[in-house]
Amino acid sequence: MEEGCDDSYCDNRISNTKYNLWNFLPKNLWEQFRRFMNQYFLLIACLQLWSSITPVSPATTWGPLAIIFIVSASKEAWDDYNRYLSDKKANEREVLVIKAQDIHVGNIVWLYQNDEIPCDLVLIGTSDPQGICYVETAALDGETDLKTRIVPSICANLSPDQLGRVKGVVECSNPDNDIRRFDANMRLFPPIIDSEKCPLTINNTLLQSCYLRYTEWACGVAVYTGNQTKSGMSRGTAEPKLTAADAMIDKLTVAIFMFQIVVVLVLGFAGNIWKKNQGLKVTLDLSKAYISVSFSTAISEDLGQVEYVLSDKTGTLTENRMIFRRCCISDILYGENNEDALKDARLLDAVSRNDPDIVKFLMVMALCNTVVPIKSNDGTITYQAQSQDEEALVTAASKLNMVLVSKDSNTAEISFNGSKFYYDLLDILEFTSDRKRMSAVVKDVQSGKILLLSKGADEAILPRCHQGQQIRTYLETVEMYSQLGLRTLCLGWRELEEDEYKDWSKTFQDASCSLENRERKIAEVCHRLEQDLQILGVSAIEDRLQDGVPETIKLLKSAGINVWMLTGDKQHTAIQIGLLCNLIAPEPNGQLLSINGKTEHDVLRSLERALSTMKSMSVTKLVGLLKSVGYLTLAIGDGGNDVRMIQEANIGVGISGREGLQAARAADYSIGRLSGTSLFNSISLMAYNVFYTSLPVTTIIFDKDISEETVLQYPQILLYSQSGRLLNPTTFAGWFGRSVYHALVVFLTTICAYSDEKSEIEELSMVALSGCIWLQAFVVTLDTNSFTYPQIILIWGNFIAFYMINLIVSAVPTLQMYTIMFRLCSQPSYWMTMGLIVAVGMGPVLALRYFRNMFRPNAINILQQIEQSNGHTHTTRNMESRIISAGSYLTHLLADSRRNRGATYQPLLSDSVASDG
Repeated sequence: MEEGCDDSYCDNRISNTKYNLWNFLPKNLWEQFRRFMNQYFLLIACLQLWSSITPVSPATTWGPLAIIFIVSASKEAWDDYNRYLSDKKANEREVLVIKAQDIHVGNIVWLYQNDEIPCDLVLIGTSDPQGICYVETAALDGETDLKTRIVPSICANLSPDQLGRVKGVVECSNPDNDIRRFDANMRLFPPIIDSEKCPLTINNTLLQSCYLRYTEWACGVAVYTGNQTKSGMSRGTAEPKLTAADAMIDKLTVAIFMFQIVVVLVLGFAGNIWKKNQGLKVTLDLSKAYISVSFSTAISEDLGQVEYVLSDKTGTLTENRMIFRRCCISDILYGENNEDALKDARLLDAVSRNDPDIVKFLMVMALCNTVVPIKSNDGTITYQAQSQDEEALVTAASKLNMVLVSKDSNTAEISFNGSKFYYDLLDILEFTSDRKRMSAVVKDVQSGKILLLSKGADEAILPRCHQGQQIRTYLETVEMYSQLGLRTLCLGWRELEEDEYKDWSKTFQDASCSLENRERKIAEVCHRLEQDLQILGVSAIEDRLQDGVPETIKLLKSAGINVWMLTGDKQHTAIQIGLLCNLIAPEPNGQLLSINGKTEHDVLRSLERALSTMKSMSVTKLVGLLKSVGYLTLAIGDGGNDVRMIQEANIGVGISGREGLQAARAADYSIGRLSGTSLFNSISLMAYNVFYTSLPVTTIIFDKDISEETVLQYPQILLYSQSGRLLNPTTFAGWFGRSVYHALVVFLTTICAYSDEKSEIEELSMVALSGCIWLQAFVVTLDTNSFTYPQIILIWGNFIAFYMINLIVSAVPTLQMYTIMFRLCSQPSYWMTMGLIVAVGMGPVLALRYFRNMFRPNAINILQQIEQSNGHTHTTRNMESRIISAGSYLTHLLADSRRNRGATYQPLLSDSVASDG
């Protein structure tokens, strides 16, 4: 420590940025050219440099291509700059008199109340005489409960002056992202103290991104810094996400490329139809930049196509406020009549009589935990716990007169029915996800008896009962409580012989000091002690649903969105919660996949058929699995442990609030050419591709095909978006066909109208370009469902700007277009040609749309008809029958939407699939 600081360790700077000044250009270009569409545009642009094979100036393609990359690069640079500012704020915050980024491994770091912890520290001193401090870990693991951290035993008696001069060594493993595990040893050197190795655990650490609470000061030695902290290792690197619309455009670009090759080989010339896609790409990026309110401006168009929402249960669907409701002690059920055991007269009477079984049960509730009592100036005791379950148990015990008065790392004081009891806390056998239980070894100061107190899941406690004890009633009770949606814990204890404890304690100390397989060795030692328990009873705790959860999930399911709840509860508890929040239907075997098996082989086979409850990294794999089969996923998280899941999902939603900003920072939301020569000049081509076709199409961001009220009334309309009806090869083929038809109309009408006149090529070019602008204005107007001032300005303002700009250009004598626009506008034939182009181009389109809406309407057309009918003050009987028939047809159409997608897109847990299984 201090003298052992080594420059070979990384500094404490954190970085979430993707780029720097040196690699931005090459790295961004590499990301852009990973897409086939951009590779295709680059190929065409390079071919246009070869003057012998193209009459078109290279500027017509290189100009739009450069604008595309400038828009995309600017968007990426802005996103990364915001990440840089966030990192800079974190790196430059002051810790005492230095900046956080200047901390190195081995430095002694002093913290004060409410300070953010700048790196991973081993705690060596606090202002508390017992060596305890409290940290808020919500930004790291999403849990709002304060955690208790303890000074290692060899540092317990060091004064603040000694802490500033302490020397020693910390042996720890390589950096990892496991925030619940820290295996290390510490040894201090003379002259302060000369000690043996002391084992260190996660309870002796202060991790980066946490906050020091309710503690005047704390002191620690830096062990992991910068991106090598547990928080830094969990962040990972954000990979660029390709939206569904971008992926579809890439595929369509391949189709266009193949089509052009065929045209070139068969007919000997290639059209400029592909250039329309450049306008589409610019419009898409501009629209996303306009409407995005997130750190990432890349995925706005995917929101309407989400098919799977993945959510945790505790704290997301439920309030994470645990309330003690029922219990079973010595085969007697309490709280059955009024659903509140604390008001059960039989239990209150047993407490007043000092019933031995009741006393033991309450003592385990009060002592077997990591809860710390905090006494205020007026004598009121509040409890600070690492889990809401423990706080609920200790609070319930206090209401039943078993009050945990005080507690430190070595002793605890209990008050029961006016009497004081003191216990030495010898060892804590911590809870792990594998053990599913925790135990405490305590010594009664008055009697000298050594007691083992245990609590945990039924499968972890009940099989460890002593021979001869009947546990059938407890098994049935656990089953009943689970069916009520309650969280259950089984409690047990046994008395230890002193020699037995001494032998076990030595083995436990050896296992705790091991640097290899420490967790496994500790688990084996704990297993040997936690045997022959006397089962005292079962507790049941309620975690209420948050307001509006059932209604929200019902609405999402009506819209065809699958909601998955990920929980570690017992199966019956999970089913009951799923029923209460409308996640699953009450029919048996409807939507639930369970895992069963008596042997390891059976369980593994069952695991292959179903997806079990998962931790953070397993949720990440689940999201990846759903993405791999083509589903659009949305993951919601609020803590640092959710970052990887958020980054893996197509759309990551980070909640910024009490749980910190890590998830929010990592999330996406916090919410034509003719043969031989070119008909158009280079400037006109570039202006058409970049501006004239982009600005009118951006009106889509203001457009509403149906109102919010209609969407809420018919939420299943989202099935239409999910099934790919809005952008797919079929719809693109329709747009492509319409574009080819309009191109032929403009070309043939222009040639025929001016075939007998001695017109310059520039005049023909301007007539054809004008026809394209007129058709574009009418097409966009026809495709617009709701008109606003911005839409009118973008569509018809663009139309007027076309004439204004070209009239100005025609007034410049040095340009080829000099006087051309003035001459055309003065000719009646020009305006008659524009009218003919619009009539021939839009007539069949209007007729086709009319017959489609009348005889083969899609779901959106039907809802628009219903909206129009609802807008009339007086509705005729014929119109009412049309509304009823339209609504019935809508239901039938949307019901068939899933089936029409094919087997590849069947939901993984649909009713049909589950029932077939």
